[in-house]
Parts: sequence; C-alpha cells; structure tokens
Amino acid sequence: MPTITGNKVIISNRQNEQGAGCYGVAQVPGDMDRQIQEAAAILNSGGVCAIPTETGYGLAASIDSPKALERIYRIKRRPLEKPLLILANSVEQAPVKFSLLTGCARKIMDRFWPGPVTLLLPAIEGLHFALTGGTGRIGVRVPSHPVAMKLVRAVGRPVTATSANLSGERLTKTIPEVMEQLGSDPPDYFLDAGSIQEGPASTIVDASVLPPAIVRAGAVSPEDILDVCETVPS
Repeated sequence: MPTITGNKVIISNRQNEQGAGCYGVAQVPGDMDRQIQEAAAILNSGGVCAIPTETGYGLAASIDSPKALERIYRIKRRPLEKPLLILANSVEQAPVKFSLLTGCARKIMDRFWPGPVTLLLPAIEGLHFALTGGTGRIGVRVPSHPVAMKLVRAVGRPVTATSANLSGERLTKTIPEVMEQLGSDPPDYFLDAGSIQEGPASTIVDASVLPPAIVRAGAVSPEDILDVCETVPS
C-alpha cells in the first residue's frame, strides 16, 4: 500500500543497489489539473519536479529559486558550465532583451512555437549563472505538451526543462525511467502524464546571431530552421 512522505508517494520499501528508496507518483485518473497545481506549488516554494514535455521528461525549477537551480546540477550530475534551458508560455514571459531580437528569431518563434525548438536569445541582466553560463544568452522554448504549458501558466513564471536524466545518459520517456536514473537523488514530485512518444530532443538554435547557428540537431531539421530565415531581414 503506498504511503505519503512529504511530496512523494513511496510505492515500495525496497532499496536499490545504492541503498536509496524507490519513489513513485500518486496516480489520480482524470485529476491531472490537481497534480499540476500541486507541482506548481512545489516549484513556487523552491522545489524540483519531474515534468512531461513534448520530447521527454524534464526537471523543472523556478528560475527565481537559486537553490533549486543548483540542486538540479546535483541531481543530474551535470557540469556547471552547461546552462539550463527554460520553458515559457510566450516570448513575452521570457527574461530576454526584446530590443535585440532579430527578425529571423521572431520568424522562427512564429513558425515553430509552441514546439521542440529552443532558441538562444539575449538575456536580461541579473539572471542566475545556471541559466546563462555567463554567455549573455538564455535558452527558451514554448512547449507544445499541454501539461507542460498548463504547469508554466500555473507557476506564473518560466521554469527549467533540462532533461530528467543523468548527464550524458538517454532521455527518459516515462516516470519509471526517470526514477531508474535519478532514484538515488530524486526530485520532490513526479508529474506523470504517461509515456512520451519516442523521438529526439529539441533542436537548439542560436538566434542571437545572423544567420542563426544550429547548436544541437533535434526534432526540427536544420534545413527547416534556416529556410524560415532565408528571406527575413534583420
């Protein structure tokens, strides 16, 4: 019988090989809105959640919570020099310098958002190092996954969406896969939206330069990205 401990539901007293408990999610059919509100409350209180996105499960933290941002690096064992990408419900919500957005960047947003394209854009001053890596840019996308979008709206500010896996390991497509990789140092809550369709990670595009540079190939082809900008003035 599951028992509630803090924000987690323990579904087994079994210990894994590292001696860590195995955690799961309270499955409430038809009650996803309640789970979204619970996850939003945890994020707004400085916690970390595993959340669904269109490309796989991610680790979410409020961009206004330095401790949560730093904790994600520990959970993932992620190199500190690699910034965390974020989800926003619109470019207007994102912490970017709108005056420096190129016509090409706006065209890519219009064509591929919501969706699996992350844009590196000029960041406002004062953001945590985890969000920019000292580059002056921040990676932003507007998600097409309905649960991720509802969560960002419920939180009221952008959240991180770095993949919910150990750094360098495969993407996680289900909550059990997240627990398998991150069970030794789990997030505070698992927002389970079922299995995510198999596919690549988001395409990352540096849209702060002209022409835009493909930083990571992914769900949208480089050709499709660059075609959008061929006739767009800066």
